[in-house]
Amino acid sequence: MNAIANLAPRSRVSALSALMVAASVALTLGFSCALPLAAFATMAAMLFGPAAAIGSILSVWLANQIVGFACLGYPIDASTFAWGAGLALILLLAVGAAAFVLARVGGAVGVVAAFVAAFVTCQGAVSAGCLLTGDGVAHFTLAVVTRIFLINAATFGGFLALRALGARAGLGTQSGRACALRHA
Repeated sequence: MNAIANLAPRSRVSALSALMVAASVALTLGFSCALPLAAFATMAAMLFGPAAAIGSILSVWLANQIVGFACLGYPIDASTFAWGAGLALILLLAVGAAAFVLARVGGAVGVVAAFVAAFVTCQGAVSAGCLLTGDGVAHFTLAVVTRIFLINAATFGGFLALRALGARAGLGTQSGRACALRHA
């Protein structure tokens, strides 16, 4: 038997959330401001019920902010704090979009559609934020959006591969109970 499979459901949620936070730290250090928000939001929607998904995604966001300010030199100013808060809201919206799709579309199509919904939500909300703050959207070029999409898609693919390996190894399963990885 493995350690995660033997945990109570609440402890499994905590363990999986901790793994997502660790991934957030690593990816923040690697990509700085290009954290794959849609990938994290979709995984949170896939792995957890609503309350745990919100807690998990806010933990991912907080880890990103801590690393950004402590290690990457994010500026200490009102604009940066406002964008940080905005990103928390954007992540919550993206989790909601992914969960909405997952509740209506099953299987692999649902997983892909949920990821696309989360990505479109993230990019749309960031664009709206840029317009509202007067930053403009000139930097939303096809090349930039494609790069962000590819980072998200590669990360999401990596998460799905890890999820499949974990399921194959019996992680997250418990006889007589619903699997924490309940979609797809």
